[in-house]
Order: sequence, then structure tokens, then C-alpha cells
Amino acid sequence: MDNEKFVIWGRNPVIEAIKSGRNLEKILIAHDSKFPKSLFKLAEENNIKIQKVPRKKVEELAGTKKTQGIVALVSPITYWEINKLLQKTIDEKGFLVFLDHITDPQNVGNIIRTSEVLGASGVVIPKERSAPINEVVVKGSAGAVFHIPISKVGSLRDTLEKFQKLGGWVVAIEKGGKPIHKLKFPFPVAIVLGSEGKGTSKSIIKMADIIATIPMKGKITSLNVASAGAIGIWEIAKQNWIEVEK
Repeated sequence: MDNEKFVIWGRNPVIEAIKSGRNLEKILIAHDSKFPKSLFKLAEENNIKIQKVPRKKVEELAGTKKTQGIVALVSPITYWEINKLLQKTIDEKGFLVFLDHITDPQNVGNIIRTSEVLGASGVVIPKERSAPINEVVVKGSAGAVFHIPISKVGSLRDTLEKFQKLGGWVVAIEKGGKPIHKLKFPFPVAIVLGSEGKGTSKSIIKMADIIATIPMKGKITSLNVASAGAIGIWEIAKQNWIEVEK
């Protein structure tokens, strides 16, 4: 896949990309570069994250040294407005998959692929500490990113609480809960998958309606998040299919 489709570099091209309404994942600025406050304000007004990185990183992403110290990562998708996606899930009595700060793009791609294949209403990712939807995610998802609604939000917890107020339930796939194969799940439901290192955020575990645990009988007591996600989504998806077919 041509990386040029995902990258814009140079001060004016990046500014014009923001003004035109292009979906930008984030903007990377070299540590040794100085930019006007107007650029930061423009990015803030459009909810685009700015991150300072070594100049080498900017040049590697752009494939050139003529970057003026700035590069923007272009999203290959158009994000759904979160309230629209929440209501869609409620109306469908479906299931929505939340990625709790998962930073590996291959894992993000795999989970999006599983979610699409098993009929999820959509996927929700946080703006901070999450892999951007880039060419690695697109490839890892086998193109599923183009077929499933995806929303990006500032706070997963606030979004989950809003979902609960609309009548939805929250399930965290995490250790210390009830065996997932013995649970009967309510719908509509949000499935939360925790990050690779820290698992599900404590604040989300506290407000979750159900903690579902995947039983493990082997000597290795953990699963890759994409594998755990596939098992958890399948267990909930098949109950949702039964519910819908009634």
C-alpha cells in the first residue's frame, strides 16, 4: 500500500489539510522546529493531536528531509460521530467494541477485522494512547476498516456512561470475573478490551456491569489482546445472533 496516501508533510500543506476538513490522525512536529500558535490553535479547534518527536522520525515518515519539521498522518477512513454510533447500537440491540488504549497497530487491525466479521455495530477507540488507523491497521484488518463504523473519542469512560444511560450494558473482558462461557449477556452491550500491558482501566472496571473472564487451563496464563478479543467477541456475538433470530 502506498504510504504517500497516509502522509502530508510541510507547513502549508498540513495547514491547508486541516482547513479543508481532511481526517488527520495526528500531527508530528520535530523537537527543534518552531511553529506559530495559530497552527496549534487550528489543530485544537479540529480535535487533532499534536505530538513532538525527533526530526529523524518526521523525515522517516515523510520519506524526505524537506519536511520543514512537520508531518501529518492522514486517516484512511471517515470517523462516525459517536452519538450516532451509540444510537445505532441501541436501535440494533447489537454490540459495540471498545479498545481501551491498545497501541499495537497489528492488534487493532486484527480486532477490527474480528468485529466486522462477527457483526459488531462498530468499534470505538480513544484519541490518546492508541494506535492510529494507518496502513498497518488497514492491512491487519484485511480492509475491514472500510466496512465497519469506527468512532474516536476523548474519554472512553464518559462514552460508556453515556451508552449506559441510553440503555446499554458494559462488559469488560478481563481477569477476575465470571467465566465467559457461563454468562448470559444483555443487549445492547459494549465490549471493552484492555491494553496489551495494563489491561482494562480501573475506572472502567469499576463502572462495568459485567466482568467476563476467559478460563485458562494451560501453564501460560495470558492471551494476546487480539486473541482474547476474538474469543470474547465470538461468545457475545453468537448470543446476539440467537437473540436477533428470536
